Amino acid sequence: MDKLRKSPKRQSTQTSLNERSVSYQLNLNEQGLTREQVITTERKLAKFANAMDSVVRIPFTKQGIGADAALSTIPLMGDLAGLALTSYAFILGRQLGVPVSKMTPAVRLALIDMVVGVIPGIGTLLDIFIRPSRKTLSIVHQHIHDEYGITETTHMDRPFLHQQLEDKQRSSRFWRYPIAAWLYLHIPDILGLIVIAIIGWGLWAAISWLIGAFGRLTGFG
Repeated sequence: MDKLRKSPKRQSTQTSLNERSVSYQLNLNEQGLTREQVITTERKLAKFANAMDSVVRIPFTKQGIGADAALSTIPLMGDLAGLALTSYAFILGRQLGVPVSKMTPAVRLALIDMVVGVIPGIGTLLDIFIRPSRKTLSIVHQHIHDEYGITETTHMDRPFLHQQLEDKQRSSRFWRYPIAAWLYLHIPDILGLIVIAIIGWGLWAAISWLIGAFGRLTGFG
């Protein structure tokens, strides 16, 4: 009896999922896109966002610095160049069917980034935290999640490595194992932690040596 009572609910859920799947496909068809094209374009946008906002990042985070912060060190011209480059992210977003109204917050942030970047020193520092290209990526991903039902994130979190991993998975079964794939995608984080550990050890050794030297010279050792 329990199975019979649950059956209508299951059928309703399945019907809802099928309707949603059809709706996602219709949205893709309306934009003249396929699921593969959407993922490829979003990965292209993620590569650009990484280059602009987080080429060098803190291990296991999305926070870092990129070309945008570097350009802001050049007064005015660098900030204008950064704004011009960021417009490429908006173009990719529009190619994926994201409405202009949804892109407005990212455009506004890009303009703020340009104005703030003109301030010597402080502008460059703030550029690390004002990241219009990554904001665009976030807006685009939310759109394709809602409109096309695409929920995967690995192609946008590690876009360069993700593409390389896909190539490896085509030629070798080993890279299809989840652990192997995870390790490959997180190589920069692992290396970053090792570098931080080495720097930390070096600082500790240097401070210990200075304290020892000071003690020997002053007799307080």
